[in-house]
Amino acid sequence: MNPPSQPARAASPTRIYILRVAFYFFLFCGVLALSYAGFVLADSHAYQALEMKKFRIAGRLEEPHILEEGDVIGEIQVPRLGLDAIVIQGDSRANLRRAVGHLSQSALPGEWGNVALAGHRDTYFRPLRDIRTGDEVRFTTRERSFEYRVESIEVVAPSDVQVLETSTGHDLTFITCFPFYYVGPAPKRFVVRAREVD
Repeated sequence: MNPPSQPARAASPTRIYILRVAFYFFLFCGVLALSYAGFVLADSHAYQALEMKKFRIAGRLEEPHILEEGDVIGEIQVPRLGLDAIVIQGDSRANLRRAVGHLSQSALPGEWGNVALAGHRDTYFRPLRDIRTGDEVRFTTRERSFEYRVESIEVVAPSDVQVLETSTGHDLTFITCFPFYYVGPAPKRFVVRAREVD
């Protein structure tokens, strides 16, 4: 004969209170995180739209000037991928949140050497996951427009700074984190090298 089943114990009021507090705490944290992500996204889109409009209606620079951190350099495009973004001087976290950053120690468009651009894999450089050798790249500044052709694509370790070394030609290098869909700090770097078309 089976013993009589024990009645289910009711949860104590203290336990119910703790669970309720934990529920509202995590709900609040989730709403806060989504709000921040929404603000960052809206801020970057508004910045891009405003700077793109100002850049496209601005006239040619009358004389050369020294670039400062955050100054707009130009517009980068990869037509086949639909990549179109403003490029600004510097690769600080704040700059990369709003635009593609030009590494200050690298060459500028039109100069001999390697023009190095950095961008986040989950924002402006997300389209690079589909880039191919032979793709056209345009970099338009206030002075003129430069055309490049993609020559190589590789994945390297973050410590491999050789990809940033200067060159004897007019080169352009894109750098972003890899893999593209990795959660957290990515372990590799995705590097695209292009050469100016004569």
